[in-house]
Amino acid sequence: MAEANSNPVFQIQRLYLKDLSLEQPNSPQILLEQQQPQVDINLGLSAENINEGAYEVCVTATVTTKVAEKTLFLVEAKQAGIFEIRNLPDDQLQGVVSVVCPQILYPYLRAIVSDVCTRAGFPPILLTEVNFQAMYEAQRAQAAQGEGAGGNGSGSRIITSAA
Repeated sequence: MAEANSNPVFQIQRLYLKDLSLEQPNSPQILLEQQQPQVDINLGLSAENINEGAYEVCVTATVTTKVAEKTLFLVEAKQAGIFEIRNLPDDQLQGVVSVVCPQILYPYLRAIVSDVCTRAGFPPILLTEVNFQAMYEAQRAQAAQGEGAGGNGSGSRIITSAA
């Protein structure tokens, strides 16, 4: 029976929309503008150990759309999940939390952002696919360079952003 307790475990406990915000601070005047809007998209990833073997992972998208330096609309959505992850070595745990979990959450986030934009009366914003594996590897390489150069030693952070 002891062997069964040491087997790796990965289960999705719950997926949920943690936060959603839509702002149109310059409406209705800016809706009359005929210029092409400028779209800026920022993604963020965070993870937190919420209890023994349970992790909350959040993927956040912030979409800012401007016309002539005035904000047309701003959407911020945070898709989260609670994942049970047990009996994995730390190096594999980091990879699962930083790559596998965000890959599960991201399609939900993409759909939410597109739907909110459409329901607000704008064309949908389609978030492109994200290679979380490449982002994780780049973060690890950056952390390794930071440690080699006398980094701050905060290797436990799991936060990634991309534009």
